[in-house]
Amino acid sequence: MLYKEKKQKFDERQFMVPTSEYRGAPFWAWNCKLKKELLLKEIEEIKDMGMGGVHIHCRVGLDTPYLGEEFFENVEACKEKLKKEKMLCWLYDEDRWPSGSAGGIVTKNVQYRSRFLVFEPEGVDKEEKEEFMSAAKAVRSKNRFLLGSYRIILNEEGRLKSYQSLKTEKPNEAGEIWSAWLEVSGDTPWFNNQAYVNTLDKNAINQFIEITHQEYYKRFADEFGKTIPAIFTDEPQTCHKEVLSEPFEKKAVILPFTDDFDDTFQKRYGFSILECIPELIWERENGEISQARYFYHRHLCERFSEAFGDNVGKWCEDHNIALTGHMMNEWTLYSQTMAVGEVMRPMKYFTLPGMDMLCDRRELSTAKQVQSIARQMGREGVMSEIYGVTGWNFDFRNHKLAGDWQAALGVTVRVPHLSWVSMEGEAKRDYPASIGYQSPWYQEYSYIEDHFARLNTAMTRGKPKVAVGIIHPIESYWSYWGNQKQPATIRQKLEAEFENIIRWMLYGLIDFDFISEAVLGEETQPQGLDQFIMGEMRYQVIVVPDCFTLRESTYKRLKAFQEAGGNLVFMGAIPEYIDGVKDSRVSEMAEKCSQIDYSCESLLNYLEVYRSVDIFIRQAEGIDATRIVQKEEGIRTDNMFYQIREEEECRWLFVCHVNRPVDEHITFLEELKIQIRGEYKPVFYDTLTGQTTNIAAVYSSGDTIITVY
Repeated sequence: MLYKEKKQKFDERQFMVPTSEYRGAPFWAWNCKLKKELLLKEIEEIKDMGMGGVHIHCRVGLDTPYLGEEFFENVEACKEKLKKEKMLCWLYDEDRWPSGSAGGIVTKNVQYRSRFLVFEPEGVDKEEKEEFMSAAKAVRSKNRFLLGSYRIILNEEGRLKSYQSLKTEKPNEAGEIWSAWLEVSGDTPWFNNQAYVNTLDKNAINQFIEITHQEYYKRFADEFGKTIPAIFTDEPQTCHKEVLSEPFEKKAVILPFTDDFDDTFQKRYGFSILECIPELIWERENGEISQARYFYHRHLCERFSEAFGDNVGKWCEDHNIALTGHMMNEWTLYSQTMAVGEVMRPMKYFTLPGMDMLCDRRELSTAKQVQSIARQMGREGVMSEIYGVTGWNFDFRNHKLAGDWQAALGVTVRVPHLSWVSMEGEAKRDYPASIGYQSPWYQEYSYIEDHFARLNTAMTRGKPKVAVGIIHPIESYWSYWGNQKQPATIRQKLEAEFENIIRWMLYGLIDFDFISEAVLGEETQPQGLDQFIMGEMRYQVIVVPDCFTLRESTYKRLKAFQEAGGNLVFMGAIPEYIDGVKDSRVSEMAEKCSQIDYSCESLLNYLEVYRSVDIFIRQAEGIDATRIVQKEEGIRTDNMFYQIREEEECRWLFVCHVNRPVDEHITFLEELKIQIRGEYKPVFYDTLTGQTTNIAAVYSSGDTIITVY
């Protein structure tokens, strides 16, 4: 347990001076020849910044052999220094990123290298080039073998009219010949002239654990769960999926695959995916969803999750250390489909699920997905790799604003990116800014860290109060992962709707959780219960948002919930498929449920009864530096988020702004009327000063109303 104080009565002294577990722990970039004297001195400087620890993060420029004896001697020295300073030593599991290859040590053994399927037409020359990339994109090689060949016939629109798996060549028949190859990854300088690991192979990841995690445990087991709270895994991923730009294009298409993929696929679904490879590439002539394509993406995500997230997470649980970190490409349906399948399922066994928030973006989808799985699995909090690539001019206002909205979406573990050990050589071209002694303001930074640490002492207590669950639409998106032309409008529609529903709910101040169908499939619904059970959460209403297909297991859960009197609402179109096959059962069920348009107004109006918090604003807002208008009074704010947690009779409420002002140099007074369902005696906890004060409130129709400026 990271937050040991949360089971005790709230201590205002802890709020005033929070301890290390509530404080940020930056990526501490080991990016030079390691010297103990320098490292120990920097720990003191990082403590002066208000940080509660460090993540030992191997980075470009490291000139001490990774995982060698000298490396571990420096880890030992830093661990002891951090222990003495009552700080935490967070580990990192890789030489740079993405995690899994142990800096190429694992993949010196060819059997553990990443594999991928190459589907290509006859007569296309293989493109060979040196690859230098910090991702698991395919690196072509000559190490490959044939999986099968296919005769492809497309109609005039480029849709799949027919295909045949060829056992023998029939040269006189119509169509074009495409072949599927299993190819082993070539070398790349990024992985120290080795390759990325096969993240679909549990044996390969076991080797990664043996080389990395087990070595740390052998040396530092006594401090696991104490000075060493967790190990960070960074951007694990599959080989990135590709598509044709248009259906008649003649090029090689790369898809994630591995040696026994077809074996496990057949065992799970009862047919061979190798017999259906063309359906992964082209749209069916009749326009219907391909079940083979749907099951391919589903099985791929499950193989990846079982091999990496489940495997590493269970090892960490068995060895008294938390697993934290984040996936690759988390924010859109497209990006997560391409790199991991979906984000939520692989993080099921993460102790502190996390995200990467670069460039001061507002990736609300990323945060909400991670927050949802953390709540459902009963995790203590959410990690954010925060402030990366924000530049040297990113000031304290922005540090607070970026941290605030993420805290409202559950972030309790802040990993500032990046504190450099050195700026010499190549290091000075790394992603700025350095959140460390190289920054002129580093001695003043405790002002920021004290704020977030105080906030964490409160927002790690109790349980989240959430009434609404929303079925995640990613599996419908998988069904249209085809060429970039024909299914593009459908994918764009799903992407826009995914983004919209998040924005409508969060800016409309109704909290919710996404429900991953993959995780849901392992849960059970108690008979006759009108609350929807998902792990540790209990939802009063479930929204199905314009999905094309649902899992059989999802359908059964929703039906049991609806039959028990639960509130199930369909938003937009009703799913026509179950497990990728046309099925009328969802439509029949939907006739007995509420149905609403896919619009912000319809959604918020329907869910109004489940609202816990509302915030109304009166302010003068600047449209530009020279023109000021008065906003209408008594309207809901459109730039604030909140988080509310229940702790016995107490409620902890955090409210914050989300987006930058139109002009950062002009400040406008805001009058906020905060309306909380239930009657409470409000107390204001000032996170900037550590002081507490009583707040005047009025009570109306069972609500508590607070006015603040």
